[in-house]
Amino acid sequence: MSERVIDSPSKKDGAAIWRIARDSGKLDLNSSYAYLLWCHDFADTSAVARVDDEVVGFVIGYRRPKAPDTVVVWQIAVDAGQRGRGTAAALLDALVRRTGARRVETTITPDNEPSNALFRSLADRWGAEMSVAGEFAESEFPDDHETEVLYRIGPFQDARAA
Repeated sequence: MSERVIDSPSKKDGAAIWRIARDSGKLDLNSSYAYLLWCHDFADTSAVARVDDEVVGFVIGYRRPKAPDTVVVWQIAVDAGQRGRGTAAALLDALVRRTGARRVETTITPDNEPSNALFRSLADRWGAEMSVAGEFAESEFPDDHETEVLYRIGPFQDARAA
């Protein structure tokens, strides 16, 4: 089996990230251009997983402007053929370590049990608290988007050392 490598994304990874997001069947698909921009402008708060130099997973995030010690995870997904191998957890752990984040925030739809479990396991691995911090209600969206529950995980004691 080939070794998985976690790396910073570059613009050349945008197309693969877009494809994985599209094929996930769960994520809100952004334009292909948005993923290129994300890899260019937010590479320091994002990561890709590679196997044999092919992108097989990604996490994209940003620092909360009013709380720069917090990284907001916008999207995370793993190619179907790589699921169940700890890739998503490895991406989150690498992101926390690399950014030195004290906290991670994300929103998850209530019915997305795999994502709920993934972020609960992040809190467990790092010995951090996970709390519900609010929501973006279905009624606030202009389309038929489900409610997104906002989760806060942290504080992480020393993210770079773990």
